[in-house]
Amino acid sequence: MKVLLSGHRGYIGAVLTPYLLERGHDVTGLDSDIYRACTFAGDLAEIPTIEKDIRDVGKDDMIGFDAIIHLAGLSNDPLGDYRPELTNEINFKASVDLAALAKQAGVPRFLYASSCSTYGASGSEFLDESAPFNPVTPYGASKVNVERAVSLMADETFSPTFLRASTAYGLSPRLRFDLVLNNLTAWAFTTGQVYLKSDGTPWRPIVHVEDIAAAYTAALEADRSLIHNKAFNVGSTTENYQMVEIADIVSSVVPNCQVEFAPDAGPDTRCYRVDCNHIARHLHSFKPQWTARRGVEQLYDAYCSSGLSLDDFEGERFKRIAHVKKLIRVGELGEDLRRLPAMSRAIA
Repeated sequence: MKVLLSGHRGYIGAVLTPYLLERGHDVTGLDSDIYRACTFAGDLAEIPTIEKDIRDVGKDDMIGFDAIIHLAGLSNDPLGDYRPELTNEINFKASVDLAALAKQAGVPRFLYASSCSTYGASGSEFLDESAPFNPVTPYGASKVNVERAVSLMADETFSPTFLRASTAYGLSPRLRFDLVLNNLTAWAFTTGQVYLKSDGTPWRPIVHVEDIAAAYTAALEADRSLIHNKAFNVGSTTENYQMVEIADIVSSVVPNCQVEFAPDAGPDTRCYRVDCNHIARHLHSFKPQWTARRGVEQLYDAYCSSGLSLDDFEGERFKRIAHVKKLIRVGELGEDLRRLPAMSRAIA
């Protein structure tokens, strides 16, 4: 299948690209690559690339593809909160425009990277895909709005699918440290503390980035009738944890560390547990391989191999919001988060 993968140089995209290639798909990337200086370990797969901001893509860029997998956007709550109007412009409007262009260009499938953050503040009950949306951040709201708008485009020629990923973790060439399991393991490795900034009670589903890649691959290859205009919670129902449980797993794997709470630690309004039985029933080739403990072990080994320091993971290189602010400060990125001409050179 000829696939256009937006955000192929990001945290998930850097893992998904080789998955698709190994399955024999013809993959073209679409990415402005503002995180080109943020590679942690390993190389990114070399594929044909449209190096554009997602807001600047045209219909001609879409022609000839069998499917579009749309990952690109502001990737987390801190970035989403930074300038909410840009979150709306990039994550919502540009995503809906991309889907409309894809439909006009005759692309039959559109896989959208939604998120379980659409459930937001939902308590401790298990939620399936029919649960009401209740986002508590601009990032979560943008995902809800895209789902609602793109769903209305579905017809006999255009088939959207919405993959609501649990909170990601695990090793990627474009590693993120702002994800809870990656972050807690890094704190433990570099400081001896598993540092919780909440009171540890909120629930969160988590899923390894490789399992997310496997879910996209399964949806891409599934019969249209199984995925047409449907949403899927991505993960395993057994992989829902309270934050303190994740902290305890980290402390049991990383030597000589203990769980610590920030002085102002309090409840987090983001609290939800998800039921992932729908994807298990309908996409039989999707079989998650990872657990939280295996993920911590993988990250701990990687941090040991790289000699990760506190400055590394708390610094501007690997923290998405800090890196974006740095690029604006040094004139590599505009206030609208578009790349400026100077971005053509590597950023130290």
